Amino acid sequence: MNISVEGNSVSLAQGATFADAFKAALSGKRFKAVVAARCCADGCALYDLSASIPAGCEAVEPVYADSQEGREMIRHSASHIMADAVKKLFPTAQVTIGPAIENGFYYDFDYERAFSHEDFEAIEAEMKKIIAADVPFERSVLPKDEAVALFREMGEHYKVEIIEDIDADEVSLYRHGDFVDLCRGPHIPSTGFVGAYKLMSVAGAYWRGSEKNRMLSRIYATAFPTEKELSAYLAQIEEAKRRDHRKLGKELDLFAFHEDVAAGMVFWLPKGMLLRTILEDFSRKEHLKRGYEIVQGPQIMKMDLWKISGHYDNYRENMYFTEIEEEGYAIKPMNCPGHMLMFNHHIRSYRDMPMRLFELGVVHRHEMSGVLHGLLRVRQFTQDDAHIFCRPDQLEDEIVGVMDFIKDVLQLFGFEFKVQVSTRPEKSIGSDEAWERATSALIGALERINMPYTINAGDGAFYGPKIDVKLMDALNREWQCSTIQVDFTLPERFDCAYVGEDGERHRPVMVHRAMLGSIERFIGVLTEHYAGAFPLWIAPCQARILTVTDNQADYARDVCERLKALGVRVEADLRNEKLGYKVREAQVNKIPYMLVIGDKEMEEGKINIRPRKGDSLGAMSVEEFAALVKEECMEPFKRGGMSYTFS
Repeated sequence: MNISVEGNSVSLAQGATFADAFKAALSGKRFKAVVAARCCADGCALYDLSASIPAGCEAVEPVYADSQEGREMIRHSASHIMADAVKKLFPTAQVTIGPAIENGFYYDFDYERAFSHEDFEAIEAEMKKIIAADVPFERSVLPKDEAVALFREMGEHYKVEIIEDIDADEVSLYRHGDFVDLCRGPHIPSTGFVGAYKLMSVAGAYWRGSEKNRMLSRIYATAFPTEKELSAYLAQIEEAKRRDHRKLGKELDLFAFHEDVAAGMVFWLPKGMLLRTILEDFSRKEHLKRGYEIVQGPQIMKMDLWKISGHYDNYRENMYFTEIEEEGYAIKPMNCPGHMLMFNHHIRSYRDMPMRLFELGVVHRHEMSGVLHGLLRVRQFTQDDAHIFCRPDQLEDEIVGVMDFIKDVLQLFGFEFKVQVSTRPEKSIGSDEAWERATSALIGALERINMPYTINAGDGAFYGPKIDVKLMDALNREWQCSTIQVDFTLPERFDCAYVGEDGERHRPVMVHRAMLGSIERFIGVLTEHYAGAFPLWIAPCQARILTVTDNQADYARDVCERLKALGVRVEADLRNEKLGYKVREAQVNKIPYMLVIGDKEMEEGKINIRPRKGDSLGAMSVEEFAALVKEECMEPFKRGGMSYTFS
């Protein structure tokens, strides 16, 4: 049979394996970098290299170790190796599950005691032996009852439970050496393909995520094709620790958390609240410029409203409820039902469309305490939320307009981004026709502006498909903040209508969209992206006045007031400390400019300008420095072709 491999045709005997195809078509170095195969005649399914090429497969693609899929396979295989090492060292430990996850893998174990970091050295040493042995991963398929009997004999009752829940007559197993595990696969050819690995941490995890079940030991680890990649990843982790917004928030006095009284809720300190206010003012101004109207809805609304919207049936596990005068109420987890009522407040004409309602809306969502994470995962947050009501013929234009808005905002902060279209999930409301129309509109808008995108199947909201915009920060980590969701269903449920040109009632389409997303989350991302050194235009304190001696205190106070009057966010350090100490502290506090005042500056009526980074700018008048600040604040807006007025 003839098989195409990366555009090259090779002739193979019937029953040949994928490894045979790649060995014939690729150079020795490239062949050694292949860890698996893909056959797109079979839905682009992945295969072990040792598998026979299925009938009808005319073209195969190699999966290389340094690809995303290749790394995931290395990590999944490394989880088997780690489980093998644990069993060799602790024979009575029971294995449960061990998937690959983002940037690594984990395996859950049931043992007589919890594993700890003290166990890592021995486990890593045992893994090293298994990898050095370079034993192959071998796949086998057993009838379900035989697999149950095998694992029961091995004393692995968690595996027995998993197999018994599988709705299939057969299951696949993978063996390397004398270790066997239940697994769909595929796997790397042999243990030696794991080039570098490291155990990272250990945590408790309930079996199947239920507090009613036994607590297991979860060992987290990572693996890469090469030591160089592992070293780069570990360096990135250290940099991420340095940038952790929780650490910086405390050091820079931005925000605080009091888990004992308000878990998952933020206490905004003066500087953090000023940063937040600057961002929110920017958001309001930009929305007004782009034709949005600012509104605000109540925090608590009757249960009936949430039943109409579908939130009660599809989202209630994430909601908080209360009772007022024996009637059920819910604290809003989303702003959309309130905006539906606002749309229905008046009779609307086709001439009124599109109608864009914007709200910095505070919402509450129930999150388990174990997933709360600083500003990034909270129970109370503010969304820069908007809902656009439009005619069907306006839908694509509105999506394009929102995408332009998102591009302008993310580029202003220096973010690159990726776009995904998330389609209908299993738990959803609305007709197939409505979902198809909504999905087509999203894709059509992206293609119209030549915006690359990928499909994220089944991850849409319960009421409609969406565009998710994932920004990349300074460490190339992805964050999902901006989103656009098309909804034909809620306008139907709330009987929203406008009077068309024909005088008849017509149903509008609604676009849910968020620009920054959660303000809390966005500030957390910004803090880590800039490592706390915010751009001048959003820095809570743009300049700090530093006196050399007490003699300059009165002049420094005067300069401070004059700069504030000119719109500069400034503070004065008048302490009787050495200048070098004050400078270092200002740098640690990430203050963009230090304004040094000694006797000479006081006599000349000037200030000496020292940027946070770079050489001194010398002496300037108060007015010259204020003009410099204004010009620097405008630079990112000018680069993006945006106009903005600071107040």
